Amino acid sequence: MSSAPNATHDVAVIGSGPNGLAAAIVAAQSGRRTILYEGNDTVGGGLRSAELTQPGFVHDVCSSVHPMGAASPFFRSLPLAQYGLEWITPPAAAAHPLDDGTSAMLWNDEKRTADELGLDRMRWHRRIGTIARDWNNLELDLLAPPVSFPTHPVSFARFGIQALLSVNGYAKLAFNTPRARALFAGCAAHSLIPFSYAGSAAIGIVMAAVAHARGWPVARGGSQSIANALAAHFKSLGGEIVTGMPITTHEQLGGAKHLFFDTSPRAMARIMGARLPAAYATKLERHAYGPGVFKIDWALSGPIPWKARECLEAATVHLGGTIEELAESEAAPWRGDHADKPFVLVTQPSLFDASRAPAGQHTAWGYCHVPNGSTVDMTARIEAQMERFAPGFRDVVIARAVHNTASLEAGNPNLVGGDIGGGSNELKHLLFRPTWRTYSTPTPGVHLCSAATPPGGGVHGMCGYHAAARALT
Repeated sequence: MSSAPNATHDVAVIGSGPNGLAAAIVAAQSGRRTILYEGNDTVGGGLRSAELTQPGFVHDVCSSVHPMGAASPFFRSLPLAQYGLEWITPPAAAAHPLDDGTSAMLWNDEKRTADELGLDRMRWHRRIGTIARDWNNLELDLLAPPVSFPTHPVSFARFGIQALLSVNGYAKLAFNTPRARALFAGCAAHSLIPFSYAGSAAIGIVMAAVAHARGWPVARGGSQSIANALAAHFKSLGGEIVTGMPITTHEQLGGAKHLFFDTSPRAMARIMGARLPAAYATKLERHAYGPGVFKIDWALSGPIPWKARECLEAATVHLGGTIEELAESEAAPWRGDHADKPFVLVTQPSLFDASRAPAGQHTAWGYCHVPNGSTVDMTARIEAQMERFAPGFRDVVIARAVHNTASLEAGNPNLVGGDIGGGSNELKHLLFRPTWRTYSTPTPGVHLCSAATPPGGGVHGMCGYHAAARALT
């Protein structure tokens, strides 16, 4: 733990997730004396890595695969490679194994993906392929605040017309085969919202298209290396970082003119106390959260024994079979239920980054969506899904670390009730969360820059970038 300097700072940032680090860098770039506070002993928020199971096995505490990190215009503008960040991009973004022993594959190559979808070849090419080919025009607009006028209105309109549909409606309209619909559904399930909701197709379209445009990479050495590179660059600009210092009251922050909170809205309200108007603080306390996750980290004696061996070509695997099965799984948490056959999002980064495990061994994790704040142990259900598509999986498990919603929130208070997205991804919340003010508050100089602000969850830093750029430039 380092100690807080006595000097007055122009800017104080609370929280060192990707958005807090981004806001701090923008502030330092503008010449402001900037300090960043982190309650944990290491920076990173959802980007931390640790030996969660056994010595020598490096696990990502939260996110492992970073399609939006590679797509982030702000991250790409920074010299992060100078500080050790190396992206590794597997040949396939994601695999979606099916019960017939094959797998629908989201290859980085759009043509290869489309060709393997048979009757839906041209449909994938026209729908997802068109968005992927438009990606350079769309990237800034999709990662901008929703009130911004699109810089490429034709491309944005082409995307927006489809994105407003539900997953079920889009899949029925766009594809004819169960295989293509399942592949799209696995991408859409990253949204954590029911497939019947308007706008739920948006994240599925984005995740599929960015696979062809940028890939779904992992960071060599673990996600911590992204945070470490951002922190090193911030310090090179004269920024200061204080770790091991939880902020519980604004009085700890000194006389900084600008405060940027990479925290949950609730945490900001409680830290600021009476400095925020009571009505506004109440809105922050009532910020809507989505389902939580139940996560298992595994140390493995060898690769996961997938029936469909092409699953070994991707760092991400979507388990859940058909779109109908996934739709039921993703609706369950919103009813307060726990799916018997949950959609399981699996990452296996050590297939492409040998530094994460001892020679010949591997790390992996899998999580499923559960009601916010759930205390139900989903270990058996998750591992049953693993055995369904990878018979003999339990035989390669050396050790496991299990995390329910409470333990995830204890490790990172931003994950309220285990919600890893910063809040509900329902369309109304994506457009207006947490309030119409976007990043600013009724109190001058106090700003929210976490994943609870546009453009929302994901490791891209754009919430922090936009918040600081608007306030300081």
